[in-house]
Amino acid sequence: MDKIKKIVLTGGPCAGKTTALVRVIEHFSSRGFKVFTIPEVPTLFSQAGMDYLTDNERFFYEGEKATLEMQLALEDKFVRMAEQIEQPAVIVCDRGAMDISAYMQPEMWEEITAAVGTSTGELRDSRYDAVLHLVSAADGAEQFYTTSTNKQRTEGLDMARQLDKKVIDAWTGHPHLRVINNHEDFENKLNRVLKEISGVLGLPQSIEEERKYIVEVTGEIPDCVESDIIQTYLTAEPGCEVRLRKRSWKGKCVNVHTTKKRISDVEQIETERQISNNLYDSLLGQADPYRQTIRKRRRSFIWKGQYFELDAYQEPAGGLVILETKGVVQQEPVKFPPFIRVLEDITGNTRYYNYNLALARKS
Repeated sequence: MDKIKKIVLTGGPCAGKTTALVRVIEHFSSRGFKVFTIPEVPTLFSQAGMDYLTDNERFFYEGEKATLEMQLALEDKFVRMAEQIEQPAVIVCDRGAMDISAYMQPEMWEEITAAVGTSTGELRDSRYDAVLHLVSAADGAEQFYTTSTNKQRTEGLDMARQLDKKVIDAWTGHPHLRVINNHEDFENKLNRVLKEISGVLGLPQSIEEERKYIVEVTGEIPDCVESDIIQTYLTAEPGCEVRLRKRSWKGKCVNVHTTKKRISDVEQIETERQISNNLYDSLLGQADPYRQTIRKRRRSFIWKGQYFELDAYQEPAGGLVILETKGVVQQEPVKFPPFIRVLEDITGNTRYYNYNLALARKS
């Protein structure tokens, strides 16, 4: 099973998933992987007569329950097929189980998952190796937003943006959720998808600097996801960085073990895995005695098609607030929101790497 990876491509309407899927098949097939793709089940159901906008609650319930059952059945069958081949395999799902939850009330979702014999935690946290959310063109790339390429797409721009954020919220908590920005050049968006999947498959990746800034928050942040992060570095061999991260939000938490290993001056291999509370507590015994535990409050949000993480540090470096872009390519301008005032550009400044901030000593 280790040679089989299951990845979700999701996002709001008109995000570019269809084009990305074609590129993923071509790219990884040529690199020796057997690529399976799971079609978007709600689209299949819509084409077959399901009406997801119906006012008939019983019809809606049965349709959504059947959608989830079919989604899980298709994925399980393709995993069984992938188990029969010798070459490494990647299963790419055009949307995954948690996407279904974004289109109904939480109470109905809980009822449906219980009836199917599963749960939100099981579907979100451990069923998939990675979730890549492609931001809808309705947010930051409005000139490319269209309904002509999908007869089932009827959303206006505002509704599309809302659905985009609902889908991100549904997947929040997955240990390898990555948000893929819109770009002025769509090719950059596709390249980011390939890069993220390559990382999941354990292929070497170029070391890239995300842009970082010390900032001041001057207003309210709309539609952000708030979480508390505890980050502990473990003792490791030279050239290797190992950390534990506990992320908590809305009364839930997830633990992730991450290893970054440099294989050259310009490449590294990064692996992530979700771990249980018991293993997390056990690994804390390997904490690096020369580094403090980092505690920070994170607010994640999308602004004009770009994804940002805003970290307010509590320990160490209390009071420090760092804004980090995610996936903004080098030649692109950063679209700073009006509620952020930039104090200093610290991109590439090793002093502000988390690994080095953990060296700071309390007075």
